[in-house]
Amino acid sequence: MAISLDTLATLHSLEFDEVIDVRSPAEYAEDHIPGAISLPVLSNEERARVGTIYTQDSPFKARKLGAALVARNAAHHLETTLADRPKGYRPLVYCWRGGQRSGSFAMILRQIGWQADTIDGGYRAYRRLVQSALYDAPWPSPVILLDGNTGTAKTELLTHLAAEGIQVIDLEGLANHRGSVFGAMADAQPAQKKFETRLAAARTPLSPDRPVVVEAESSKIGQINLPPGLWTAMRAAPRLVIDAPLSARAEYLVRRYRDVTEDAHRLPYILRTLSAHHPAERIEHWLELADEGALVPLATQLMAHHYDPLYNRQRARHDTGTQKSFRMDDLSPTALARAAPALAQAINDLSAG
Repeated sequence: MAISLDTLATLHSLEFDEVIDVRSPAEYAEDHIPGAISLPVLSNEERARVGTIYTQDSPFKARKLGAALVARNAAHHLETTLADRPKGYRPLVYCWRGGQRSGSFAMILRQIGWQADTIDGGYRAYRRLVQSALYDAPWPSPVILLDGNTGTAKTELLTHLAAEGIQVIDLEGLANHRGSVFGAMADAQPAQKKFETRLAAARTPLSPDRPVVVEAESSKIGQINLPPGLWTAMRAAPRLVIDAPLSARAEYLVRRYRDVTEDAHRLPYILRTLSAHHPAERIEHWLELADEGALVPLATQLMAHHYDPLYNRQRARHDTGTQKSFRMDDLSPTALARAAPALAQAINDLSAG
């Protein structure tokens, strides 16, 4: 039986033990339904081979080859990943369009006695719901921006706000990027589709009568674009601005960007990319500080000469809503945790107007 998904919330209400993505590994890597496991019935190479035969030779030959490959791969999954599944196992299976791949695999599972169903329209149907939620529907809850210059621990503060019961979405976490030239993470950013799936999943449970706090960003985080509806809501949102001294921010940045500073090649490379924006003498001085391990002075100068002026220019263009400040003289982990209740109260006060 094919299950129809009317809304994104429908998926979470279904009573299945597991969601299985039987598309190729490349399709799964680009994007997949959150929580789905990958059990491809055709590998990347097999899918390409079957497709070539279908279009260039014979659909009949392609289907015959595809059936043999699906059966062979299904047997492997049954002998490995699915070997310990119990008698009452209920999987939900999907492929690209809810057609032959998922239908074939689900039929094999049903022959065993498992209650396997498929998704009507497959991943493509789910993708349409994601696009509709992010590009057609208005943003569901009021937005409050957590703002502040570089190094004010905004991302960590979001985690503390969530622990206080505030609705938050960590956009940088979803995009796997810290939102600056130094912000690339060890793992690559997700594809735009995967980011949108993550964002839609975070959007779905939001309560419309409570604000959601997001970090103040530009419309692009690394290579990821924010959907226009969210960006419009962010531009008009009130801001709670974290105000912290330069010294505390510099110490925080050194702690936060340890993966960059401990890479002997990465830090100098990034500093040189700033040469189009600063005099050569300044870049050379920064490189010397990096070479000497003088990271706090380096962070201080980067903020004073690069990031703070950049942020000020951006705010001058986009600040249109209410703005309140929240002072923090200490950005250590202990201080951030200690400040969380007062920060949550400030968010609620700002929401109340």
